[in-house]
Amino acid sequence: MQRIDGAAIAAKVLEETKKRADILIGRGIRPGLAVVLVGDDPASRAYVRSKDKKAADLGFHSVKKELPASTTQAELLAVVEELNRDASVHGILVQSPPPPHINEAEIVRAIDPRKDVDGFHPENVGKLAMDDPTGFVPCTPMGCIRLLAEAGIETSGRKAVIVGRSMIVGKPMALLLMRKGPGGDATVTVAHSRTKNLAAVTREADIVIAAIGRPHFLGTDHIREGAAVIDVGINRVDDPASPKGYRLVGDVDYDAVAERCAAITPVPGGVGPMTIAMLMSNTVTAAERL
Repeated sequence: MQRIDGAAIAAKVLEETKKRADILIGRGIRPGLAVVLVGDDPASRAYVRSKDKKAADLGFHSVKKELPASTTQAELLAVVEELNRDASVHGILVQSPPPPHINEAEIVRAIDPRKDVDGFHPENVGKLAMDDPTGFVPCTPMGCIRLLAEAGIETSGRKAVIVGRSMIVGKPMALLLMRKGPGGDATVTVAHSRTKNLAAVTREADIVIAAIGRPHFLGTDHIREGAAVIDVGINRVDDPASPKGYRLVGDVDYDAVAERCAAITPVPGGVGPMTIAMLMSNTVTAAERL
């Protein structure tokens, strides 16, 4: 069994990104990333801090805007428009999820597609569907593709099952695996909460991408011998033995299925580090294009 070390692969991506950023900085262009946080959700705040620190470590121009939970839709749109006009900012990310009164879809559409380093703007989603390389690809699915490549897992001609159909992971993941060329050419099934006999579907897969957001949902019944598993899930479960009172687990029961897998990502330390690494890579790409 190959344990896919997402932290080590993310470090490699960041090293590549730093070299690209240094070239731009040498030409007088400092990649700029703006992260906007509305409200005080502890998990979102920690994630924003992590992104801000990583951007600073890479030598980026880093902008962090923390807005109160009472921020209105109009006020948030005004902040986005200000960042759209700011020539020193090449990438804009509004941390999800925002407070309930914020229409997130409208905020995403307001971001300049050329600065949409999250890859969620309809223009970038359309470009992904049309195999147009000038768009931005969502960071987590792109990170999953890189993990498969670095682990030497062939996708061409293989059966891939994605469990989850979100716009953040499931749908873009399917489009990436279906693309022609390296990292693609797979036969893809997207399963979800309405899929009948899910275990029978996932047992057919050479590659399983778990992105359903339910702790340890996939077990030995779901994974066949020799499959590769990419676990996107990050779930908090109570653990009185932990100093924090909880621990992080994936959507896959790692301990139960690991030994039967050809390769598997752990949680934490698998997909998570790749998401931030790919965000930094997208930001440099945006700076290179503008």
